[in-house]
Amino acid sequence: MTIRTPRLELVPITLPMVEAVMLGRRSEAEAFSGARMPEKWPNPELMERAFTMSLDAIRADPEGRLWGARVMIAGQVPERRVVGSIVFAGMPGDDGVAELAYGVEDGSQGRGYATEAVAACVAWALEQPGVRAVRATTFGWHRPSLRVIEKVGMTRVGIREHETMGELIVFETRPGR
Repeated sequence: MTIRTPRLELVPITLPMVEAVMLGRRSEAEAFSGARMPEKWPNPELMERAFTMSLDAIRADPEGRLWGARVMIAGQVPERRVVGSIVFAGMPGDDGVAELAYGVEDGSQGRGYATEAVAACVAWALEQPGVRAVRATTFGWHRPSLRVIEKVGMTRVGIREHETMGELIVFETRPGR
């Protein structure tokens, strides 16, 4: 289901779209998304952050692994363009926590797209059966990400260590907040 916000369409990421992107088939990825991809996006580094599991793992359970994942599309035909993405760490487990991550391509940053998309996806996730909380993590030095989290009303709930880069701040929101 596509989610619409005032300036964005949040189009579900599908297995064929992921395969096209991960295999470097730009024209196919654009056809599946219905929008032009930025020149430098997605790149291998972004793909590794967005899809921490292998293509084989995604293929084995696309519904679970791609749960809630969406590309952010701005503009109107024929100038529709992908400006970013929202991904969840798969379908929530028994704890009911849906953990999200997001990114906006360089040329579209600073325009409020991340805030708009994150707010819409958090609202969507909290309406899904079994979801008790939506969580996001970021580094204390990542001011733009902290600002998005603050604007969507998430609350700091703790910290955890990143394997190589240090401390991450953990935020979450629950229904009714």
